[in-house]
Amino acid sequence: MANKEQQGNASPKFAPLQVDRTVDLCVIGLGGSGLTAVNEALTRGLSVIGIDAGEIAGEAAGRNGGFLLAGIAEFHHDAVTNFGRDKARRLYQRTLDEMALMERATPESIRRIGGLRIAFDDDEFTDCQRHFEALILDGFPVEMYDGPEGKGILIPTDGVFHPLNRAISLVEHAVAGGAELFAHTKALSVESNVVRTPNGNIEAKNILVAIDGNLSVLLTQLKDDVYPVRLQMLSTAPVATTRFQLPVYTRSAYDYWQQLPDGRISIGGGRDVGGVEEDTNEVRITSTVQNFLDERIKGLGITAPVEHRWAATVSYTKSGLPIAREVAPGVYAIGAYCGTGNVVGALLGRAVVEKISTGKSDVWSDFSEVI
Repeated sequence: MANKEQQGNASPKFAPLQVDRTVDLCVIGLGGSGLTAVNEALTRGLSVIGIDAGEIAGEAAGRNGGFLLAGIAEFHHDAVTNFGRDKARRLYQRTLDEMALMERATPESIRRIGGLRIAFDDDEFTDCQRHFEALILDGFPVEMYDGPEGKGILIPTDGVFHPLNRAISLVEHAVAGGAELFAHTKALSVESNVVRTPNGNIEAKNILVAIDGNLSVLLTQLKDDVYPVRLQMLSTAPVATTRFQLPVYTRSAYDYWQQLPDGRISIGGGRDVGGVEEDTNEVRITSTVQNFLDERIKGLGITAPVEHRWAATVSYTKSGLPIAREVAPGVYAIGAYCGTGNVVGALLGRAVVEKISTGKSDVWSDFSEVI
């Protein structure tokens, strides 16, 4: 999930669209996936306009926990069970390949230091062992772990990144490459070749809808496949000592935390504690979840005061797999990453541009044909 309060550069500011335009590709939603698509399109020689209903990188892309995790939302052993070993292996490898591309594109924002899945109880430790065995069987890096955080597994290919700084780097690359980006420009409707906004329409050969939390609001044809989810976090004042060398997730990834380079602890989770109230696209914090996070941070032995609390919305699917779909001729939708959009979103943003440019993308096929 996102970490708005990681200290970094200021968010980029762009004006709204005020006139009609015509381009090869219009990208709706300028978070990590949309900005990756914009840059990939420029590399392939396409003219591009990107629009966002709010500030660019202002939603979950700029407010997340900064985890870079290999694989899809389901742990690898569960993916093998649900989708078959060959498909699960390909999807996992795709995300590893994408993390390498992300690191090359924005090395200043990414630290591939590894990540920990820590067992909350005996049942989860048994599941960690199954997770470990499945990764070993398919030749992916993983180690059993027993350390101060607890017992579980260490995945050395995982890591962390600064969401907002990475987004700013992608914006700078896009503008330098000739993309036109517009903030506070809400897509009122989308149909083949036309995006309608309050002050101008965009004619485009292809359209990519790359919003996550409100995906089914704009594309109502997806409402039976995706649902919104609110994710909440908090961060503390800097802690003088290094308490966590690596990012940690536990309780089947419901809870997650890391210590930032400046010493702050950021922690998110408790969505299940909040219950059905968290199945919403309303962006606000709640006392139930925030109280849970307060107790969680105390349980970790952290006494530093809480400085920031925030929420963001994403989308989930019932299948556990993201949306990668052509919803109308020339209109593509990506999103509903089930909380793992940092890597999978960038991967699909790149893949959809490959598909519209060449007529084929193996990555796109791997994701779109699973459902």
